[in-house]
Amino acid sequence: MLESIKSPADIKALDSAQLIALSEEIRHFLIEKVSKTGGHLGPNLGVVELTLAIHRIFDSPRDVVLFDTGHQSYVHKILTGRAADFDGLRQRGGIAGYPNRSESEHDVIENSHASTALSWGDGISYGFAQTGQSDRHVVVVVGDGALTGGMSWEALNNIAATEVRNLVIIVNDNERSYSPTIGGLATYLSTLRVTRGYERFLDWGKDVLHKTPVVGAPIYETLHGMKKGIKDIVAPQGMFEDLGLKYMGPIDGHDIAAMEKALQKAKAFGEPVLIHAITEKGRGHKPAMDDEAEKFHAVGVVDPATGASLSKSVTSWTKVFSEELIEIAREREDIVAITAAMLGPTGLAAFEKEFPSRTIDVGIAEQHAVTSAAGMAFAGLHPVVAIYSTFLNRAFDQLLLDVALHKAGVTFVLDRAGVTGDDGPSHHGIWDLALTGIVPTMHVAAPRDAARLRETLREAVDISNAPSMVRYPKGAVQIDIPAFERRDGIDVLYRGESADVLLVSIGSMAAIAVEAASMAYREGVGVTVIDPRWVKPLPTSLITMSQRYKSVVVLEDGIKRGGIASSISEMFREAGLATPIHSIGVPLEFIEHSKRSEILSDLGITAQNISRSIVEWNSANTSSGANTIMEEMQSPARENVDHIQHR
Repeated sequence: MLESIKSPADIKALDSAQLIALSEEIRHFLIEKVSKTGGHLGPNLGVVELTLAIHRIFDSPRDVVLFDTGHQSYVHKILTGRAADFDGLRQRGGIAGYPNRSESEHDVIENSHASTALSWGDGISYGFAQTGQSDRHVVVVVGDGALTGGMSWEALNNIAATEVRNLVIIVNDNERSYSPTIGGLATYLSTLRVTRGYERFLDWGKDVLHKTPVVGAPIYETLHGMKKGIKDIVAPQGMFEDLGLKYMGPIDGHDIAAMEKALQKAKAFGEPVLIHAITEKGRGHKPAMDDEAEKFHAVGVVDPATGASLSKSVTSWTKVFSEELIEIAREREDIVAITAAMLGPTGLAAFEKEFPSRTIDVGIAEQHAVTSAAGMAFAGLHPVVAIYSTFLNRAFDQLLLDVALHKAGVTFVLDRAGVTGDDGPSHHGIWDLALTGIVPTMHVAAPRDAARLRETLREAVDISNAPSMVRYPKGAVQIDIPAFERRDGIDVLYRGESADVLLVSIGSMAAIAVEAASMAYREGVGVTVIDPRWVKPLPTSLITMSQRYKSVVVLEDGIKRGGIASSISEMFREAGLATPIHSIGVPLEFIEHSKRSEILSDLGITAQNISRSIVEWNSANTSSGANTIMEEMQSPARENVDHIQHR
């Protein structure tokens, strides 16, 4: 049946038995395809019937369907004609793991960050009303996890103040964001889940009392007039209705007929309506259901039957951080850990098991996490905020004015820094170096390997009068790259035979930098590779070191505009140093999904390309700068060969 679905129109004539069969077929399809490519499996298994109901009642793309977040949009992609493309899900040249405007007219939001869709829905529905498009509707599917984000409530507050607006909000309540949803809202929704609701109570009362002679009808009318109080007792949805929103639910999100009935009523209402749908994350797939921690929120390549990972086991940057933070916390009672609904992915699950009272999950609320950390620092603690690099973007104001301005001793640990790959433009962590570069008092470390991650993390948490940050990429940590020596805080990783080029390697770029230097040596160009470890503030010794070279090349895993090369250039200008600087990094553009290695290759960030560029730049450099063998560097070529072979 699935092969015949080319657009939402193809499901509108199906009967209930066909819909049930299609639901099961979609689940089998998702399990098969996502197990091969990796992706967000659990969330999509939970919204099959919900998505079918939406597309049967509404007419996309004329009616706009928005998903918050987009990782629950796979079923939507299938129903809008993209099932045949799932072999390339999140792969180079294939379909994205989130809605993508370039793929389909049915997709609107490309940003996969949570808590934004309600604001989009408010804006689009307002635009429709203002431009006379009264026959168009907006449907926003928002998870209970996304409702922990403050932006959702800012939007709801504004939406509730409107009257004539074709806006339907569906709260997809599966008790989870990435992991279980926490906080007061979660408790509130839990209360709604276990209560059978006002409408059922009122229907019962109407039936019984209308059959009661003489007094039945007056009593019913009295009770009907007291419905607000009855609602608060029987199904305490008053929070939503106090905002001014019409509330419907809770409704079984896997009951297509019930969902369609609710959606039809909401569609005809003509004002904002909130439908509370109860769904089951990972539904229909036993391995996902048995995964208590994450319900297969996101999987790599796995066995479709068992859910067991088929990927090669490696030591990740995240694991190294997790282990070291636990060691530090055993030594220091003031260390506390904060996450924004990412306990497992950021490596804090193990920390939480050992230090449950010192672990805080604020839900999808990065802004709150950062300012709360500032408060904890004031109270005498040292908070470690573990977060994806891309998600720190959302809390820049709090970082700047709540943490940095107040000189709060807070350590930020940024996972998924740099080019990340499969999740696309919104998940690349390429902005943090540029953003934090303009934050006064900020200390930023970019460790090149596991040993330096442990080292810089300890140095970071020792800073008590300013914010500090440690960043690292997604994936396997590379083999340790020892330094020949450490000069004034700068590690020398490779010694050039002649002082032609000083290659400044930032963080995980070290291995590529050393390899490129070795290639350039074979072309007769002497390249010395250094790692400053701490890139903000930059060590002032970089100025005196750079004076010996014809040129400086900066290699970084972040945007070039405003990145570390820019900071070094500014440092040189202020010092009156005229040494030319070349920058190798990420251009100022949004990068689509692909494997990290493929993206880096596309950007020319490979050892071969870097070496070629260095040789060309050196040839074009007419400066007569230092070209003799550097002092203290005896037989550098042989020493480097031995160094590389033994690391």
